[in-house]
Amino acid sequence: MKLSIVILNYNVRCFLELCLKSVQAAIADLDAEIIVVDNHSSDDSCQMVKRHFPKVVLIENAENFGFSKGNNIGVAKAKGEYLCILNPDTVVAEDTFKKILAYAADSPNMGVLGCQLIDGRGQFLPESKRNIPTPTVSIKKILGFSNTYYANHLSIADIGKVGILVGAFMVLKREIYNEVKGFDEDFFMYGEDIDLSYKVLKAGYQNIYYGSTTVLHYKGESTLKDETYAKRFYGAMHIFYKKHFKSSFIFDVIVRFGILFSRFFLKVPKALEIKVKSHVLMTKSSDFLIEFPFKTTTVHDIADIAPRTQVIFDGNTIDYKSIIEYMMYSSKGKELTFRILPKNCQFIIGSDSSEHRGEVILL
Repeated sequence: MKLSIVILNYNVRCFLELCLKSVQAAIADLDAEIIVVDNHSSDDSCQMVKRHFPKVVLIENAENFGFSKGNNIGVAKAKGEYLCILNPDTVVAEDTFKKILAYAADSPNMGVLGCQLIDGRGQFLPESKRNIPTPTVSIKKILGFSNTYYANHLSIADIGKVGILVGAFMVLKREIYNEVKGFDEDFFMYGEDIDLSYKVLKAGYQNIYYGSTTVLHYKGESTLKDETYAKRFYGAMHIFYKKHFKSSFIFDVIVRFGILFSRFFLKVPKALEIKVKSHVLMTKSSDFLIEFPFKTTTVHDIADIAPRTQVIFDGNTIDYKSIIEYMMYSSKGKELTFRILPKNCQFIIGSDSSEHRGEVILL
């Protein structure tokens, strides 16, 4: 088997369903498997997978084991030569895996490969490509100076070497994952992707940012900026520094001060308020039947849509690659927001901010 996609899920049933539909379309012509590991969700995620995706390998954990252990459990069941660690709040294009596997075949020293990630408004997520968070770089980041934290030597569409890639989408050979012993289970949530990327680099491989394909990552579903986030994130970073960098009293004091400082002054971002003036359904169908709880105009071309419009993409007639491209290039200067009606579903889904939970509207 060529590829195993491991998706760790926790209470994001509708986002998971959209993700699985996009992944199924992307592996239609590949020798690949999908493994969903559920970290004891209280919603009906598992029932949905059993009902709608019977070929998916479903692992139901009896408790929430966190990101690292949950993914390690999934990888232990994987059969593919390559792994893709994928968040459940993502949407992949139909050609994403084909392009990446073709690149990997010509890159014998490739370690972890990541790609261009965008949020629910089509905006590039800078954590798609990062530098190694050395103590100096990390302290600057903690104190709000992040220029050296991100890999700005590469443009968004470039392909090249980077230090760190994000756990929402990571591709690597299963033998390399096992060689570095996978995700370190000392990390419950946050920091484990940094640790894995760095371990792969230390093992002599090259981590690659592949900007020639784009994945939609709603992000707010798995990353909420609250006090719990601060405690886990900065705690994880402290584990990383103790593990990989030579300890010194001065450095430990600075890091601990930075962690306490960041927790104390943490500001939870306010919800993004966008006044939507109209709703537009973008479809290739001439006889659309689903009724929405608001007035919707049907269009077939996004070019002339007015500012402050919410665009609903009909996943029954528009492929995921086109949806992602529309989001990337049509929103500039128009304050558009986006929702997706997944194929054969009775809900629309989307997000207006990478800092807050998205919206699911049942139809």
